[in-house]
Amino acid sequence: MLQIFNAMFPLSKKVRSVVSALPVKWCIGLGLKGGKIMRKRKVKLFLSLMLTMILLMPAMSVQAAQTIYNNETGIHDGYHYELWKDYGNTSMTLNSGGTFSCQWSNIGNALFRKGRKFDETQTHQQIGNITVTYGCDYQPNGNSYLCVYGWTVDPLVEYYIVDSWGNWRPPGASSKGTITVDGGTYDIYETTRYNQPSIRGTQTFQQYWSVRTSKRTSGTISVTQHFNAWENRGMRLGKMYEVALTVEGYQSSGSANVYSHTLTIGGSGTNPNPTPTPNPGGNPTRIECENMTISGPYAGVINYPFNGVALYANNDKVSFNQYFASGTHNFSLRGCSNNSNMARVDLYIGGQYKGTFYYGGSYPAVYTINNVSHGTGNQTVELILTADNGTWDAYIDYLEIN
Repeated sequence: MLQIFNAMFPLSKKVRSVVSALPVKWCIGLGLKGGKIMRKRKVKLFLSLMLTMILLMPAMSVQAAQTIYNNETGIHDGYHYELWKDYGNTSMTLNSGGTFSCQWSNIGNALFRKGRKFDETQTHQQIGNITVTYGCDYQPNGNSYLCVYGWTVDPLVEYYIVDSWGNWRPPGASSKGTITVDGGTYDIYETTRYNQPSIRGTQTFQQYWSVRTSKRTSGTISVTQHFNAWENRGMRLGKMYEVALTVEGYQSSGSANVYSHTLTIGGSGTNPNPTPTPNPGGNPTRIECENMTISGPYAGVINYPFNGVALYANNDKVSFNQYFASGTHNFSLRGCSNNSNMARVDLYIGGQYKGTFYYGGSYPAVYTINNVSHGTGNQTVELILTADNGTWDAYIDYLEIN
């Protein structure tokens, strides 16, 4: 057995010389086993093996920290990284795992990020659930974002999930609704960049945004839930190019130390900080809209783009009675607009407003309102059109309760 080990792990001259120099009484002292003294040769071989393992330990440690100053991409300690800037003073220290620190000054625009780059062949649904858990000491002076950032292709989209910012809250547009997730509320925006630099050269492309209504610098970002909320509003994503925890500076200075960062891909997509639901893991209750009670001045049944109901004007609605054993549920409504304008359908339970479903285009999508509190027992559930301005109609397919 010893000969086999020596063949697999030959000892260096350095190790043999160190062990050979040990006093015999040390070897005997360390060679007690089961009340018997091991042979000197076996003891020295044992000590040689132990010393070899100690000398090899540095080679098995995490990748050493590395500092870069100019545009560079690569892989460090299992994470893809990138420093990009147009001009100015920047430094980025790549620490263990997904962690890093950065500084910037006198810049035009600079991004520091660590995450994962993909091969542009799969959508986020095919890749699986994506979450980022992080902590950051974030010290911006001027315009800056702390965010999850990335791109998709076909269509080309640049996206941001912003948890904190500097002097200015981006992106300076009209909200397309909100998503409540991970203990906070985010406004959703869509903007267009005309003839600007991108991962495909200078192009015109869309930007998608989720921006938290109150700043934070640590926590979990359920990335996939933001993707789903965007697509429910007609903001379609393509095949994944990148997802990364990012610090961005714009015509500013500052520093950041990302002291913890774990990117997780795959799994069930369960919110790490959920509000308990009355039916965990159970199948949702589905009610087809055409089977509900239809009322209002113009509401009627449709068979395109699905078998469902069209709500054409204010006070058009569908309703039904539902027994609730507990007082918190998630409500998911599949629907769409009849054109590219935003359609809105309100949810009422027991005569009380509980939220709004949004549909940003004619492509059918599912919009979910999570953790809705309501009365128990028999309750009237209503889906009502209340924001008609004459530019869109709402088509609704089914409602799921979970």
